[in-house]
Amino acid sequence: MKKIVILNGHPNPASFTKGLVEAYEKGAKTKGVEIKTITIADLAFDSNLRFGYQKRMELEPDLLDAIQTIQWADHLVWIHPVWWGGLPALLKGFIDRTFLPGITYQYRENSMLWDKLLKGKSAHIITTLDQPGWYYRLMYGRPSVNQLKKSTLQFCGVSKVKVTYIGIVRNSTAAQRVKWLKKVEQLAAR
Repeated sequence: MKKIVILNGHPNPASFTKGLVEAYEKGAKTKGVEIKTITIADLAFDSNLRFGYQKRMELEPDLLDAIQTIQWADHLVWIHPVWWGGLPALLKGFIDRTFLPGITYQYRENSMLWDKLLKGKSAHIITTLDQPGWYYRLMYGRPSVNQLKKSTLQFCGVSKVKVTYIGIVRNSTAAQRVKWLKKVEQLAAR
């Protein structure tokens, strides 16, 4: 049975992102998969990597649970908005605190190379935008996707990473939002 973790990266628990998370859960359940959800805004942790990588901060219980869930999963679904071209600060802080040496990757001694500790996993990034996805790609080079897909997930060994853009969310109608929710539900059911 495939194991999926959905990571809700929006700091507002009442956001449209929550609806997308629920739509994905609904669609995936039709395939008989095992699903766990991490709502990052509900976790109790310091999102600031206070010492960089010079000194390891003690991991809070919620982060230890989240790391265990990420390691358990076969497929990681990241659902988040794009703000100022990037990830919300809380999501970035979560990654800084959990995607650590010895947990998701490990540098080799006396080498520029590293071991990718999340090999064998796949991912899907579903991101909301206040501009068309094509515009975000062409005009800005999709910095949030590059950061999460290439610099984080693929760096740690997640090889297949799909991306779905949802937008323009700002000023969208209720009917358009229903279409997006159905789209995400159908994506998950595949």
